[in-house]
Parts: sequence; C-alpha cells; structure tokens
Amino acid sequence: MKGHTVEKIGGTSMSDYAAVRDNIIGVQRPHDELYNRVFVVSAYSGMTNMLLENQSTNKPGVYALFANDDSDWAWNERLSDVSRAMHEHNAELFDQEHTRKQADQLVTERVEGIRTCLLDLQRVCSYGHFQIDEHLSTVREMLAGLGEANSAFNTVLLLQSEGINARFVDLTGWRETENMALDDKIQSVLGKYDFSKEMLIVTGYTQCKEALLTTFGRGYSEITFSKIAELTGAREAVIHKEYHLSSADPKVVGADKVQPIGRTNYDVADQLSLIGMEAIHPKSARGLRQKDIPLRVKNTFQPDHDGTLITNDYKSDEPCVEIVAGKRRVFALDIFDQDMAGEQTHFLNIQKLVADCEVPLLAREHNANTVTLYIPSGLDAVNRLKKHLQKHYPNADISSRKVAIISVIGSDMNVPGILADVSNALADDEIIILAMQQGMRQVDIRVVVNDEDYEAALCALHGKLFGAKESSEKKAKFA
Repeated sequence: MKGHTVEKIGGTSMSDYAAVRDNIIGVQRPHDELYNRVFVVSAYSGMTNMLLENQSTNKPGVYALFANDDSDWAWNERLSDVSRAMHEHNAELFDQEHTRKQADQLVTERVEGIRTCLLDLQRVCSYGHFQIDEHLSTVREMLAGLGEANSAFNTVLLLQSEGINARFVDLTGWRETENMALDDKIQSVLGKYDFSKEMLIVTGYTQCKEALLTTFGRGYSEITFSKIAELTGAREAVIHKEYHLSSADPKVVGADKVQPIGRTNYDVADQLSLIGMEAIHPKSARGLRQKDIPLRVKNTFQPDHDGTLITNDYKSDEPCVEIVAGKRRVFALDIFDQDMAGEQTHFLNIQKLVADCEVPLLAREHNANTVTLYIPSGLDAVNRLKKHLQKHYPNADISSRKVAIISVIGSDMNVPGILADVSNALADDEIIILAMQQGMRQVDIRVVVNDEDYEAALCALHGKLFGAKESSEKKAKFA
C-alpha cells in the first residue's frame, strides 16, 4: 500500500463530472499513473441538504421533517423529491441506457428501503413502549449515507465506461448486520484491494459504532478521508475543492485580489477550522499530523496549480501574515458579576454550564469579573444558555450582541508592530474594535467587530496586509 495517495472530492466538484474526469482523475494519463489513488467522494452539491437540512437557509430536509412532524406526509414528499432529483441527475450523466438503469436501480432500492424503514419506525413508535427520539440519530446517519452512495456508484459506472478499472467501495453499512468500529471497518474493507490495480471510489460516509455524523457533524466525509489515509499509510492526502486556499475569501475581498497560499502548516489549518474557513476538519487532521502525512488542498478547476501543501514542519522564511479569515453572525455573551473577582473557579464553572446546554463555543475570554463567550449558534441557543447561566449566577448582568470575528493568521507572525498595523487598518476605515487578542504562539490575531462591519473589516485588513504585494506572492511581509 506504500506510495499511494488518498484524495477527497468535495460536493461542488462532484457535481461537475467532466471536471472530475479530466482535472482530478485524469483519464488521459498513462495507465501506470491512473492507479495507486483512492478517492473518497462527497454527495453531489445540495443533496445532503435535501436529506438532512440546509444549514444556511434552515430549510428542512427529510430528516428535519421526520424528526419534527407527527405525520408521514411532509418527510415522505421530501424523500420523493430526493429520489426525483437523483434520477434527473442520472439522466444528465448517462448517455447509455443500461448504465443509467443501473444508477437508477441503486437510487430506487435505497430510497424505497429508507421509506419503508421510516414508516415502520413510525408505526412501532406509535406504541408507548418505543420512543422515536431514541432512534433519531440512527435515522440521521442512515439518510446521510444515501448521498455518498449515489455519487460514488455513479462515478464508478462512468469511469468504467472510460476503460478504468474502478471499484465502488460502499462504507455506508446498507443492509449490513455487523456494526464495527471506524478503524476496524476501514481496515477490513480496504485491506481486500490492491490499489495498484484498482481505482477505489469510496463513500464519504462510513457507518460505524462511533456514529460518524453524530460525533463529527457534517464534516464526516473528511473523517473518513483522513482515517483511510492514516490507516493505509498514504504518502500524501489531497482535498479537491472548488477554490484555492487563499489569503482571504474571494467572495468578499474579490477574486482578483486574493492570493493562493503555496505552503502552510497544520497549526494554521487548525486556526482556520476554528472560524469555519476549513482547510480540513480539525479532528480529521489529527491523524495526518501524527503520521506525518502531508495534506494538499487543490482547486479542481485549476488542475495545473500545485495548490496548498500543509505539513507539520513548515514555517515561513520570514515572519508574515498568510491568511485573513473570519466568521460573522456570532453572538458575544457577556457575564459580568462583581463576585467573580478573586475567584478563579468561576471561569471553569461557566464553561461546564455551557457544555451542559450543548451550546458550541467558538472562543472565550475573561478578566477579573467578566467572562465573554463567543457562540456560533442561533438566538434560541443563546437565550437558552442565558436562562441557564442566570439560574446559577442570579446577581450577574448577562447580555449578548451579534458580532463578527476576524483572524489574521500565519505560521510565524512574530513581527514588531503587527498589532498596530491591524488596528490602524480598521481605524482608517472608522471600524470600531470591540476586542482584540494575540496569543503567545504568534500564529493568529483575533479581532472582534460589529457584525455589520464584517465585510468592510475583512477588506480593510486584507488590503493593508496584502495590498502592496504583487499577486504572484503568497503572503504579505512586514519590514
């Protein structure tokens, strides 16, 4: 298994088969260059939203409708919508009728199997001895696997028609009776194949004891991807996305102003993950770091570009900023209580109360009498946490406001005056800084601004730190 790569293809890229075929797989390559590559694929763009829920618009998918509706009509209709969308996509992909029928058969078999299962579950749970809430996480896992099974199976059929010895590797657990641990399942399934002779197309979802979606959220396909790379000893892990890992979000700053990042390290990747600009899921990067497996992030639509190489040992030749990234619509929750002064245990107590409410934390800070929590959740979660905190701290003044967090990140930012450059860039645009912090490890500076100032602040910082450099350079340097 030595000398192979494990490569993940994102949903947007998967939706463009021509780009996958020509830019990622490279069907025109010599035969000996086609193999020793394992591909882990996501569902087609938007499909997991239809199956679960759309996290951006809050539009419910099959799962959300099933979990929150007493009738079977709404989720049933949405499941039919999923089936229709998959069949329509199949019709666009396949010219030959017999391969299209194969693709349609998998969709029909699994959709109708899921429909029967959910109807049976509703029937069983109509009796008081069975509670549907106890089974919802399993339902969610089962639905998630459908999207990846559909895209992986289709890709294999298409590649086989190109003369490639491709194999569908289904980790979704469909109709399997044994529930194995994640590591054991990957090793037992992938250990059967010779990577040098077959091109494996693997589902991004893996059914396992750990309950991948429940444990890791919607980034589960990157967990599968990194685990396969780690357990099979890949020489390199590669993620194919629809954009470069760049100096800032091109949708905000402008595609003509951002600069692709050529090299960085796993520390920087972790900082990006924290604020949602994921190079890779932070929990999936752990195994790659420990095994010292390099990670490359490539733009599907610019195949000749080397992309970004992420390693353990990289450090910029000179102290510099590599990326300006941020997250908006974050709630800053302030807990002010004069009784906290001199009592160090309050900070830990408050963190435990947050964990009790199962509210995610993006960041936190405290001084003598105030704890501030940065929460990347909706208002309902914030209000629930407020009530819980007020019960335990009845004399505290608890308030919240919507903010944006922007991070200036680099593998080595030990530069005199960098805080002044950051603050001056925002002051020049009359943007108020609500909070600011730089850690001693010199890898990031975190700035908190009003939510409505997010785009202006991101552009101001990127313009200040990168604007004077030529577009061919990968980062801003400070004299």
